[in-house]
Amino acid sequence: MRPAFAVGCLAILVASVAPAFAEPPARLEVVWPKPGMTLTIGDDRTGVVGVVVASNFDLKPAGQCGSNPRCGHLHMKIDPEGDRCNQPGRAYNSMNSDWGGDLIKAHFGFCEQPVGRHVIGVLLADDQHRPVLVDGKPVTALVPVDVRR
Repeated sequence: MRPAFAVGCLAILVASVAPAFAEPPARLEVVWPKPGMTLTIGDDRTGVVGVVVASNFDLKPAGQCGSNPRCGHLHMKIDPEGDRCNQPGRAYNSMNSDWGGDLIKAHFGFCEQPVGRHVIGVLLADDQHRPVLVDGKPVTALVPVDVRR
């Protein structure tokens, strides 16, 4: 068998098998808190609660992903249907773009009404802060919680 023919056959074989090894779509879930949990915040100004996520993306600080297309960070909004819980002057409540990883801080103290029923919404963003999309929809995770002091 001639080498060029062998390489061509190998390329065809790899191309025909490659789709079977396609990477799974981006995934994001909130591991903690669990849906419906009651969270207790302190009397401090920010009322911080740690939110832990799981993803099949590599979560790194923004700008640190290089050429890895399966890398990003998290944007978080409390009550994502509105802006009542955003940091002053920001379109979000918190991000982990400075440190990466699976932890993001929910600042309930930024909410007009910190105590009560809320929804924690987490969005997977790429290295340039754009939402990661699967089938044209952003990859998000939502968890309803009750908050008390």
